[in-house]
Amino acid sequence: MKIAMIGTGYVGLVSGTCFAEWGNRVVCVDKNAEKIEQLKQGKLPIYEPGLDKLVERNQIAERLSFTTDLTSAVKGADLIFIAVGTPPRLGSGDADLSFVYMAAQEIAESLEGHPTVVVKSTVPVGTGDVVEKIIAAVRPRGSFSVASNPEFLREGSAIDDFLFPDRVVVGVEGPRALEALTALYSPLARANTPVVVTQRRAAELIKYAANAFLATKITFINELADLCEQVGTDIDDLALGIGLDHRIGQSFLKAGPGYGGSCFPKDTLALLRTAQDYGIALRVVEETVAANEARKRKMALKVIDAVGGDVEGLTIAVLGLTFKPDTDDMRDAPSIPLIETLQRFGAKIRAHDPVGMKNAARVLENVMLLDDPYECVRDADAAVVVTEWESVRQLDLDLMRQLMRSPILVDLRNVFGRGAAQAGFQVSSVGRPASTQSDVTVTIQPVSGDPQPKQQGRGRAGLNAQAKTIMNWN
Repeated sequence: MKIAMIGTGYVGLVSGTCFAEWGNRVVCVDKNAEKIEQLKQGKLPIYEPGLDKLVERNQIAERLSFTTDLTSAVKGADLIFIAVGTPPRLGSGDADLSFVYMAAQEIAESLEGHPTVVVKSTVPVGTGDVVEKIIAAVRPRGSFSVASNPEFLREGSAIDDFLFPDRVVVGVEGPRALEALTALYSPLARANTPVVVTQRRAAELIKYAANAFLATKITFINELADLCEQVGTDIDDLALGIGLDHRIGQSFLKAGPGYGGSCFPKDTLALLRTAQDYGIALRVVEETVAANEARKRKMALKVIDAVGGDVEGLTIAVLGLTFKPDTDDMRDAPSIPLIETLQRFGAKIRAHDPVGMKNAARVLENVMLLDDPYECVRDADAAVVVTEWESVRQLDLDLMRQLMRSPILVDLRNVFGRGAAQAGFQVSSVGRPASTQSDVTVTIQPVSGDPQPKQQGRGRAGLNAQAKTIMNWN
């Protein structure tokens, strides 16, 4: 199939590349000529493990190409995906759909045959209806179809998520769009991946509802972590105990400094705005948004408490800046409000991140950014783990202790346990009382005669499931 992918951001680039990997001819379009030229040379605008090799392989095979010419990309295409950004509007939280509608207008002027226009951008309910009206103002109804096909990609594992998904959701209003999307996703159907076929509006809402639910789950476990600290128990034990209930599930039950990134913050706000437009109150989502924002700054108070109640003039080393590991994305990263709050209380900040330094420099002020994590902690009065990069997990604690002015470690991702204490650190973690910072691993012993617990996983990530401890489920 010939596919035009409008937009070469995170969703467009990953989706277009993976469609090409399935053997389709994909042309990715972007108005940014500099970005397109870099993509042609194999230079990616985002960091995603394995994506560079996948792009290179499909370019060499002439299945994947890049252009600024939307007209040539659209002509003769079977499927035209809109994968442009939908950032929140300043001051309101509403999704800015101007790029989606602009793309629809330009697509309308270049259509040939009977293509299906697919909205892959995350959009509020009813956006597909508007896209259809925009195109119908230029092209007669019946000469095109409009569908919804939301993405469920996690930054850092997007390729696995695309090639080995939990499910595919397609929202269609007619048989032609369904036929086209069924043919496109046939490689997954052959692998018995569930394909949810529904109305266009339902597909649009599924995306927002999924992200809001996951955001709520994260906020729930974070608030329970605070309770665990007060009652003297360990949040990891609690998360394991409830997560093994298949109705709850183990994922997204890792306590930390709050969620961030390009999806959860903006999608929860956009869902709230949509609900308000229809006179519906989503109180759980409202509280999730408020609690998450408060938590990010509350983590700064945790650092202040760890150093004795005052950071004025102290040097704080921040390890990890991006909102999660294996990405360079700084959007709504918990490190930003944490650092800003510490700075307002008079702290001097030194920071390190394996791949996010360039983007961090754009959003952080008066922060010394250091490529070497050991230089970052040198002469620091406290070190704070904000992002659980593998390179951070592997740091030499004894060397860190020798380099630091004070042996204070605030572990907001519970990366370290007894090892840090044995190295001489005063450790403050999330959801763990100070007196029980340990590495005790909770094991599951099946009752005699019962089957062994099933290992869960997907794609390449699933192949390594047996090598991971049950506590490391994120």
